[in-house]
Amino acid sequence: MTARDSRHPRDADVAIASAAPEAASVREEPVGGVLGKPYRALSIGIVSVVFLIAFEATAVGTAMPVAARELDGIPLYAFAFSAYFTTSLFGMVLSGQWADRRGPLGALAAGIGAFAAGLLLAGTAGAMWQFILGRAVQGLGGGLVIVALYVVVSRAYPEALRPSILAAFAASWVIPSVIGPLIAGTVTEHAGWRWVFLGIPALVAVPLALALPAIRRTAAGPVDPDAPVEAFDRRRIRLALGISLGAGLLQYAGQDLRWLSLLPAVLGAAVLVPAVLGLLPRGTYRAARGLPSVVLLRGVAAGSFIAAESFVPLMLVTERGLSPTLAGLSLASGGATWALGSYVQSRPRMEPHREKLVVSGMVLVAASIATAPSVLIDAVPVWTIAVAWAFGCLGMGMVIASTSVLLLRLSPPEDAGSNSAALQISDGLSNSLLLAGGGAAFAALGGGMAGADHTAEAAGSHPAAFTAVFLPMAGVALAGAWLGTRLRSPHCVY
Repeated sequence: MTARDSRHPRDADVAIASAAPEAASVREEPVGGVLGKPYRALSIGIVSVVFLIAFEATAVGTAMPVAARELDGIPLYAFAFSAYFTTSLFGMVLSGQWADRRGPLGALAAGIGAFAAGLLLAGTAGAMWQFILGRAVQGLGGGLVIVALYVVVSRAYPEALRPSILAAFAASWVIPSVIGPLIAGTVTEHAGWRWVFLGIPALVAVPLALALPAIRRTAAGPVDPDAPVEAFDRRRIRLALGISLGAGLLQYAGQDLRWLSLLPAVLGAAVLVPAVLGLLPRGTYRAARGLPSVVLLRGVAAGSFIAAESFVPLMLVTERGLSPTLAGLSLASGGATWALGSYVQSRPRMEPHREKLVVSGMVLVAASIATAPSVLIDAVPVWTIAVAWAFGCLGMGMVIASTSVLLLRLSPPEDAGSNSAALQISDGLSNSLLLAGGGAAFAALGGGMAGADHTAEAAGSHPAAFTAVFLPMAGVALAGAWLGTRLRSPHCVY
């Protein structure tokens, strides 16, 4: 739901493997699979939701450079992405609490509604602040949806069917990744960027009508209907607000490069740090083996990749003179290779080598990000970025799916919502902070003026500003390769 916001995810967080492949291998899959009569409406409904989220995520990256220039918001370009992740952090925690205590139905319905409302607000924006507000509302909805979908899969489908429905999630990203930039670019150039946002909400009603009744039958209510419903954990809700507020203050400080900005930066850090320590698994900050490292790696992988990817279309439009359509298409091959990476890691014979697979995936991600700024050199063909991003998405497919598999494996059913929220908090927080850091570096080196006059020639060249985004993100991704060696829990043999 983001330049592929939902990825990351992909975004609705598409794990393709079973949480317990050994168990799945000895259980007979129900007749008809995920499209059998008991699951047909649910499967079509939630896969359609993922498809629309995927289309929106890939389309936004194509339309964003044009929207930011028209609204005179190039200096706030990164903020338009990071605002989504900031509010989604609160939505994730709220959704985890909601789903664990009362089932995922309410959280999913509210999330889809907020997501659609945010699209409408952004699509009708007359100023950049309204556009960013729309992205923030959209992020709240996205946070609610992504965790609720996890819980729906864990509760509505038997273990033998989970690989199939998660594979369908992954497949739902392939077509939007290919046609999304083309459609969004064509719409942006001929009808205007606003219709990229305004066209999606009307399509939400169909999957909503299919999925919600099926979820009501199969996954509504608490895990134990006879147990008293627990009240929401107000402490966790406060901590979630603290994360969103702290991240927002840090983003503001990063965009407003003045000495006075140190005050909101310090305040933001003071609010953010204790909130993060209270919501993520103990030991996450020191990369303890097992679940803490799984959660930390998720943030490192998603944050570095999304922060870099968000600037690719802007770089191609402003520095190489590409149209929004061609700039978006440069990332189109990533949908197929992401799904391929997810498929590769799901094979049973790869299970003993999961750590090596994750390490290899992060090396591919780091290499693709480091290659991106090479297209700032005129002699380097523009298609180089498409090849590099295809390999980076291959690595992301292996890594993101693996962290999802491990999260489900290491979580007891009653903690699935909270732990899924922690995984997504790591994802969203890293996206937010690394986008803020990248945006600050970009603005400090003059990138805020890139494309301000709608042509690269008029605005001048700002290669150093883009390089200051990509190379640090490549370093962060490389650190993720080390984290990949710490995923095996000392207390769990698999």
